[in-house]
Amino acid sequence: MSPSVAIIDYGVGNLTSVANAVSRLQVEVRISADPLELKNATHIILPGVGSFGEGMKGLAERGFIPALQEEVRTKKKPLLGICLGMQLLATEGFEHGHHQGLGFIPGSVRMIDTTQSGLRLPHIGWNDVAVSDRHPIARGFTHMPIFYFVHSFHLVPEQADVIAGTCEYGERIVALVQSANVCGAQFHPEKSHDDGLRIFQNFLALSSC
Repeated sequence: MSPSVAIIDYGVGNLTSVANAVSRLQVEVRISADPLELKNATHIILPGVGSFGEGMKGLAERGFIPALQEEVRTKKKPLLGICLGMQLLATEGFEHGHHQGLGFIPGSVRMIDTTQSGLRLPHIGWNDVAVSDRHPIARGFTHMPIFYFVHSFHLVPEQADVIAGTCEYGERIVALVQSANVCGAQFHPEKSHDDGLRIFQNFLALSSC
């Protein structure tokens, strides 16, 4: 069965650019504001820009949290969180207060520490990412890939074995994670040309665990 992708519309995100990028891979793509539509998808993408608390509020108000628990945790459908979407995979976030996340990737989301480097926040622009091909989401690169970032906060996982890629910006930043069927990219693959398309290809190659 060919993949069908649901991109979650929860009020925060550049949905059209993600949909256009994934559509280049000749798969069915639907932007879904209705949690029930996740049942018909083989793969789910959670994009997002903005703050952690607003993101979780948007998911809750639109009924996506129980739908994600059912489709991702119970049915084991592949999920890809992008930028804020990756951060929401965490247990908790500390942006403008303390907020509970989805808990798919145990860990916390904290502000990037630039006190020693003096670098400015947000981290905006292109950055090399050292990837680990132990994780299917990070395979297929014949060079060190470069991706486009826009963020001030980052996910700090509790377990190192979920880390599929890192970059440097004042400190080590976890740029790519995978735990079984759950993946996250801190960068924007939809804005990252061929390297970004490789991430989408790897994600679409995942099947339900």
